[in-house]
Amino acid sequence: MRYLPLTKEDRKDMLEAIGAQSVDMLFKQLPTGNEYDLPDHQGEMEVERFMGALASKNRAANDGPFFLGAGVYRHHIPSTVDYIIQRSEFLTSYTPYQPEMAQGTLQVIFEFQTFIATLTGMDVANASMYDGATSCAEAALMAMRLTGREKVIIGNNLHPHYGEVLESYVGQENIVTTQDDTVAAIIVQSPDFFGKPHAYAQWKEKCDAIGAKLIVVITEILSLGMLPAPTEADIVCGEAQSIGIPMSYGGPHLGFFACKQEYLRQMPGRLCGETVDAEGKRGFVLTLSTREQHIRREKATSNICTNQGLCALAFTVHAALLGEEGLKQLARLNHERACDLADALSKVSGVKVINDAYFNEFVIELSKPASDIHKKLLDKNIIAGLPLDGSRMLVTATEMTTDSEIKQFVTALGEVA
Repeated sequence: MRYLPLTKEDRKDMLEAIGAQSVDMLFKQLPTGNEYDLPDHQGEMEVERFMGALASKNRAANDGPFFLGAGVYRHHIPSTVDYIIQRSEFLTSYTPYQPEMAQGTLQVIFEFQTFIATLTGMDVANASMYDGATSCAEAALMAMRLTGREKVIIGNNLHPHYGEVLESYVGQENIVTTQDDTVAAIIVQSPDFFGKPHAYAQWKEKCDAIGAKLIVVITEILSLGMLPAPTEADIVCGEAQSIGIPMSYGGPHLGFFACKQEYLRQMPGRLCGETVDAEGKRGFVLTLSTREQHIRREKATSNICTNQGLCALAFTVHAALLGEEGLKQLARLNHERACDLADALSKVSGVKVINDAYFNEFVIELSKPASDIHKKLLDKNIIAGLPLDGSRMLVTATEMTTDSEIKQFVTALGEVA
């Protein structure tokens, strides 16, 4: 580790701060054995065969009926998206530090920001984040800066992974339930983790009563093609994976972040803007960069957020292909598919649809433990959804869900439920 500018004392102090006795303790959870019995010193062709055999053991989403969502969604991605993002000028570039060399990238980011601001009903959006969970945590930190307070309230059923990331950022002791003048923000997800959409007016009233900010989290951005934009919010953040980006076994994905104009300078990350050059021609530049590598660290709003350039490009291409009406039509199709699924499942003996409202996912209650049912359906090559506590299961339908898949699910569920 000679390339790290750390002395032995530096390392000792760092290990003591995290309660580790040695560097080896940081890696003690990693397996030491060769679980896959990987052969040594093989040629490229042999390695490809070996890794291909391992990969073939996976059950991909498109290999059969698939009803899993819970924050990551299977949607169709037009081939145009892949074609454009693989152009070398986009694929090989990282970040537009030199505007004279990166007008295409800057314009795409500007258009991405425009799409996000329009969808969320906010005044301004940044150039994207790592993912929805870190975007949510950054929103909480921003609310703390705006209010000078250190506590937040999770108002409804927030995605548990988002809650874990939030806790790691702000500390468990700062996530509270009491509404008073120590609270910086109330965090509300819609549709929530169990698929139920929420109105925001009552939450905004609660925030105003204690001087807190309202943060709205959206894990299925396509829902904004059908549900009202959360204009009551101060900050809107979440996951944009549904448009243009595959599930990819959990990432990379695309966090988004938008807020009211008055909070602009406390927004994490970067902002691209439109300007004119010396000849009066339209151009694009980085207009705000509040991350630590641009300014003094103590004045930075964040040390993690960055522009997920390629993912933001994929989103922008897909969103541009859809247009406003196409996005609304796709959202309606998702809801209709979910309604078809709910109607079919409600006719199965021992199955009850819990939600009275939903967009494209909802909870069902079974007569047996959900984890047992899930395993039995997986043996039938059906990924049924996400088993929750007890006998409840979260299921999802998108435009990719076919009548045949629903029929197979219903038939198999009737056999094992």
